[in-house]
Amino acid sequence: MKDKTLLKTGLIGTAVTALCCFTPILVLLAGAVGLSAVIGVLDYVLLPALALFICLTVYALWKRKNRLST
Repeated sequence: MKDKTLLKTGLIGTAVTALCCFTPILVLLAGAVGLSAVIGVLDYVLLPALALFICLTVYALWKRKNRLST
């Protein structure tokens, strides 16, 4: 993946996952479409996804920094 695409994916994924983790947007959407049974499982999915996207963003920034310094 290109550095720019990797960084963009990491930032967008982090923003969307953080929005769903810290606000009730996903809970309201799941309840509206009748999937309120999965609300209890969301923490098991969203928190690792948030960690993954944060790591992806940090890796993309590190890779970009190293490319610029050489």
